[in-house]
Amino acid sequence: MTPSRTGVTGNGRAATLSDVAREAGVSLATASRAINGSTNRSVRADLRERVLDAAERLHYSPNANAQAMARGRTATLGLIVHDIADPFFSTIAAGVTEAADTAGLAVTLANTQYDAEREVGFIQTLQNLRARSIIVVGGRQDDDDANRRLREALAAYQERGGAAAMVGQPILGIKAVHVDDRGASAALARALHGLGYRRFAVLGGPERHLTAAERRGGFCEALAELGASVAEEAIIPSPFVRDGGHDAMVELMGRELDVEVVFAVNDVMALGAMTAAREAGLVLPRDMAFAGFDDIFALRDVTPTLTTVRIDMVEIGRKATSLALGDGDTPDVVTVTGEVVLRESTPGPG
Repeated sequence: MTPSRTGVTGNGRAATLSDVAREAGVSLATASRAINGSTNRSVRADLRERVLDAAERLHYSPNANAQAMARGRTATLGLIVHDIADPFFSTIAAGVTEAADTAGLAVTLANTQYDAEREVGFIQTLQNLRARSIIVVGGRQDDDDANRRLREALAAYQERGGAAAMVGQPILGIKAVHVDDRGASAALARALHGLGYRRFAVLGGPERHLTAAERRGGFCEALAELGASVAEEAIIPSPFVRDGGHDAMVELMGRELDVEVVFAVNDVMALGAMTAAREAGLVLPRDMAFAGFDDIFALRDVTPTLTTVRIDMVEIGRKATSLALGDGDTPDVVTVTGEVVLRESTPGPG
């Protein structure tokens, strides 16, 4: 790429802030703060010098609108979630709002209802509102086109001086907090196998949902390694909600398989599945054991208490906010591990 004296690259395109960031070897957010300024974040002197040198080499001319956004952005952080009624998202939101309050920011919440187009639209809306940062929460779908559109929308937002982070698979070109769902679900499978269970079923969530795929994949792969493979007909896809777990459990019971323990890939699905089992006359956990994933607060009032994987969702919200508001020294990806919690719903067979 060889810029001209007027700031046009060798392919005829004007040098952008992304070009400057790449040339300087820093994040887009750091390049923006070094050139456009920031109301609440400073850039180390050596990083600022690298950015300014790169801008001079590329003959970069800052976009006036981007500068206005960087210097005049509102004290607002945009939070985009799939379903605020789901305790997983509401608990993460609690962590985000706590950290945002500490930073003197207000949180604007957008609820997508798992609609990829709404997700992209909300990013544009938050950009128009001059939100200082955006956090996107939720696992991605196995949908290259939808992920590309979201990636482009976030890149455009950052190009105009915003900063962004996400909770989920780090595939959108922004900083991310990623839960090791595969490793945690494998640990759960090994723990249940250690209790003596050998006949498993999985309520697997949406087939194209990457978080659901990681959880059921880790669980089933670990069991296969232990010689207790889950039969294909014992893996039931379903929506990632309470009613999805309920309906999947009804379908599982209709198949009349020999199952000792059911793993639902999130807790709200597990709660729905337990209700379906009781409606069918099963006594829990004597007739059927259950396990979930997330350790949502609602489990405090569930009988029998549910075996699950504990994820500190409030802390995830704090970490995501730190990434969204951090400087170029913050890591690109923070990986969070889960803790297996064995409770009354899996007392062991016999």
